[in-house]
Amino acid sequence: MARTFAYCRVSTADQTTENQIREIEAAGFTLEPKRIIEETVSGSVAAMERKGFARLVDRMESGDVLIVTKLDRLGRNAMDVRATVEMLAKEGVRVHCLALGGVDLTSPAGRMTMSVLNAVAEFERDLLVERTQSGLARAKAEGKALGRPAALTPEQQGMIRRKRTEGFSLGALAKEYGVSRAAIQRVERRAALD
Repeated sequence: MARTFAYCRVSTADQTTENQIREIEAAGFTLEPKRIIEETVSGSVAAMERKGFARLVDRMESGDVLIVTKLDRLGRNAMDVRATVEMLAKEGVRVHCLALGGVDLTSPAGRMTMSVLNAVAEFERDLLVERTQSGLARAKAEGKALGRPAALTPEQQGMIRRKRTEGFSLGALAKEYGVSRAAIQRVERRAALD
């Protein structure tokens, strides 16, 4: 007999999965508490790198149903979501997304929906890359300095190089100048390249 699981994810500890559970139940799905997987993890983490989701996948069997309220609950981006849905489909697990009308993403209609969403996501990503590159080229042409501003002035960098030759430790200099040890190491590397 098919079992129904719900995967409910929030990004921060001050958020709650309660609304997601209510939404799933309002859609007509009966959930046993032991089959509701709640997790607090950033959406930027791939689905299979999430501890709760990985445990859920281990528990599910062919014929089971996984319910999510939104597609972004399943992965960090369109490609991760598609890979996750395909992996579950191979295991015989159906995936329903309420935000897409409850469509089973492993069905022919669901696969078509996923293809369209992936195409739109890829198009948006390409547009973002194009706009970013255009903006960087414009800023460079206007003579603007790109990147993060230097944490240390040229005078401070000179003092750091001198103090390092005198035997000052990375930690002592980092503390003195209020920067990380890595920032001190970058000053040394730049000096070696000059």
